[in-house]
Amino acid sequence: MELAGSMMIILLTGILTDNFVLSQFMGICPFLGVSKEPSGSIGMGCAVTVVMLGATAVTFPLYHAFLVPMGIEYMNTILFILIIALFVQLIEMFLKKYVPALYKALGVYLPLITTNCAVLGVTLLNIENDYTFLEAMMNALGAGLGFMLAMLLFSGVRGRLERCNVPKAFRGMPITLVAASIVSLSFLGFGGIVDGLFGGA
Repeated sequence: MELAGSMMIILLTGILTDNFVLSQFMGICPFLGVSKEPSGSIGMGCAVTVVMLGATAVTFPLYHAFLVPMGIEYMNTILFILIIALFVQLIEMFLKKYVPALYKALGVYLPLITTNCAVLGVTLLNIENDYTFLEAMMNALGAGLGFMLAMLLFSGVRGRLERCNVPKAFRGMPITLVAASIVSLSFLGFGGIVDGLFGGA
């Protein structure tokens, strides 16, 4: 029961209270670039989630079994980026061959997952927070689902904005950034809820 509660706290924290996009402001580039349509948001969210899970599954054991015993923990960022780049390349080849419509919709933002600080951030935070392997995987899943949730919510907001009569000075990126800040503020309301629900777990 205690383990299940701990896992749920990590998962919900990644999705809601410590959302990488809306709370920690990582991965803003694809968030703003691909959130125009729900289909693109789901596709990018799934791709980022798969990369986060795959990168965590490889980087976590490599860090503890290879970098730590050799005393070269400072090399973790370089190693993690290389592993993330490998996963992104594999996903890019898969989408190009089997889901060409989504591949075209994501465009340049798909290879940019390699430099997405949210993906690198989750692998580094797993080490910094001293998670176990299972906790690290749950954190990666929560971060990926939180990324997808943020993009889906924002795609709905942007859809509404396109049907509104926005003042000329705010059209385009200005109103997009204002809307993003309001969506981000809304997530502050989740602060404390997770601890309240599972405080006794």
